[in-house]
Amino acid sequence: MLGIAVLAALLPLAVSWLGFVFTVAIGKGLAALGVAILLRAGMISIGHALFFAIGAYAIAFLMRDAAIGELVTLFACATLITAAAGLVVGAFMVRYRGIFFAMLNLAVSMVFFTLLSKLYRLTGGTDGMRVPTPSLLGMELSRPAFEQALHLIAIAIMVGVALITDRYLKSPLGQALSAIATNEVRLEFIGVSARGVLLVAYIASAALAGLGGALSAVAIGHVVPEFSYWTLSGQLVLIAVLGGIGGVPGAFIGAFFLELVRTFAVGFAAEAWNAIIGISLLVVIFFLPEGLFGLLQRLETRMRGRKS
Repeated sequence: MLGIAVLAALLPLAVSWLGFVFTVAIGKGLAALGVAILLRAGMISIGHALFFAIGAYAIAFLMRDAAIGELVTLFACATLITAAAGLVVGAFMVRYRGIFFAMLNLAVSMVFFTLLSKLYRLTGGTDGMRVPTPSLLGMELSRPAFEQALHLIAIAIMVGVALITDRYLKSPLGQALSAIATNEVRLEFIGVSARGVLLVAYIASAALAGLGGALSAVAIGHVVPEFSYWTLSGQLVLIAVLGGIGGVPGAFIGAFFLELVRTFAVGFAAEAWNAIIGISLLVVIFFLPEGLFGLLQRLETRMRGRKS
């Protein structure tokens, strides 16, 4: 994880525009990590863009209506708001499994997308809402200076969240997620509530998605209803699978890979960038079933074997 953080910090020094790309990638990586947590329990959420959008719009509303302009406070409030939303939605969702869980998440997300699009006076409708540049520890920075600071803050958040999530997944509560995927009935027989385990995981995944949405909103400076659209939900699942759910770094590796491929494809083949992304994803999916993180683990194992 530290290697990813170092590369994300150093590469923009040589190519300045990579700072923005990596910041957005970290935002999506946080949301994809939330999806990956549920995937460990065998639960696929194709509506998690709901929480990504809640986190993003929370930033816009807090700055516009609550006059909160401090970045740290905004991130904390957006994460708490999204976690609360995850508690409300999750209390209903954890009752279902399989395709029902996936489709209900999608349905709720699309209802939220419709509300964001139609409530023009409140949300700006399809035009979205502007997100002004927040202050940082009481300092008002120029936009270029703020973007540089935000990039470093995003890296720090990525590392901190990765460490906390890794501890959670290795705890008994996190280990129980795998038990739900393999034999939920046996888990209930030993006195562990599967719904309780899933609810905690759902709240954590919602909070991660909300934090990712908040980071993306501040980086982009604008929020739109498409943040909750089903295509973004599918993209988050794709990032989680692409990076690999075998380890926490997988979500961020997948996000960096997808954003870099998208950026270079648009820049060098604007008319065929969708095809380039599709081919890249097919290659990874067919030849790397454990994701990019699994590939890096195999390479690391081979290198250690040669040294020994």
